Amino acid sequence: MWIDTHCHLDAHEFGAESLAVAKQAAAQGVDMIVIPAVEKANFSIVKQLADTAPNACYALGIHPIYVPQASEDDLVFMRQQVEQAMADPRYVAIGEIGLDFFIPMLCEPQMREKQIHFLREQLKIARDFSLPVLCHVRKSQDQVLKHVRQIPPAGGIAHAFNGSFQQAQGFIDVGFKLGFGGAMTFTRALQIRRLATELPLSSIVLETDAPDISPAWVHPGRNSPDQIPRIAAVLAELRGIDIGEVASATAANACASLPRMQPTAFVSPA
Repeated sequence: MWIDTHCHLDAHEFGAESLAVAKQAAAQGVDMIVIPAVEKANFSIVKQLADTAPNACYALGIHPIYVPQASEDDLVFMRQQVEQAMADPRYVAIGEIGLDFFIPMLCEPQMREKQIHFLREQLKIARDFSLPVLCHVRKSQDQVLKHVRQIPPAGGIAHAFNGSFQQAQGFIDVGFKLGFGGAMTFTRALQIRRLATELPLSSIVLETDAPDISPAWVHPGRNSPDQIPRIAAVLAELRGIDIGEVASATAANACASLPRMQPTAFVSPA
């Protein structure tokens, strides 16, 4: 079983092909694709995709890149939507949320504070509904971890992790898994490959972040969830283990971090 724990299947790069892309992934053994929302405007879109694709589920959240145009009303709307979604078996998490201190505009003092406010308010929603979170942690691992410790959700995933071993351990200690994907396939990505090799396998989940973060053999083209098995093969090679062990461990880790997700309940028999 393969699980893509982070895929923006609704992105404009997929156009009208989103369902075909999901089916192609299923044909490659990808039994579940987690589609995180990024703003209020695409909440209904990710839900509709998850309702339509037999191997998809979804999360609701406001991404830090979309915080500049977001309002307090969006947070109120999000809480309402989460409350309604709790009856939906395909709804699995709060996400994508977090902090981004890489983009210069988002690093300006006023925008940093707004990002932090939106992260904390969304962590409160996760806490109140006992939900895990999908966290964006670009150049912000320590800061995200600080707020997660103060407002603990029911676990989660540090998406596209690229921090230190100490930061990795911090997330593991609060019950998070760490997402690895296409970046790990580049031989020059020495730190990410060291993390993927030396961290406990029990702490790792697979992701694509499609259509972004394409693996080496696709770059600079469009990433897609059907790349998960080949990305996993790189992880198996780095760790010197059988790919079957990677499949079973990463799927179990994904289900542990997103306990509402039940892949076998959604995938149609072949």
